[in-house]
Amino acid sequence: MVVVPAAVREALAEHARRELPDESCGLLVLRDGIAERYEPGRNGAGSPYRFELEVDPELWFLEDDGYELAVVHSHVSAPPRPSRTDVENVGLWQGRPYVIYSVARDELAAWTIEDGSIEPLELG
Repeated sequence: MVVVPAAVREALAEHARRELPDESCGLLVLRDGIAERYEPGRNGAGSPYRFELEVDPELWFLEDDGYELAVVHSHVSAPPRPSRTDVENVGLWQGRPYVIYSVARDELAAWTIEDGSIEPLELG
């Protein structure tokens, strides 16, 4: 389960709206499954159909301090379900929380993607 408090959800939704027409991306910083904050990233792909997450390299070291990182990206008009592109490009996020925000639907959903299999992750 991943818990995304209202203020954190609003921060990632606002970032997604600001980045239109492209997908936004960033990181949820989790402690014990609860998102303490959202760290906006930059979509290096500059695309409405895919993302390449670019963040401050210091953020990766948060895992050394006991935090878990979850990738977040937006879908401009599609539902918040992993696309074929998401599954093919899951990379280091395989088996970890994978969060998608649908701008058009104002919906947030969480998943795990592992070996091509997509499983819903409870979102609180």
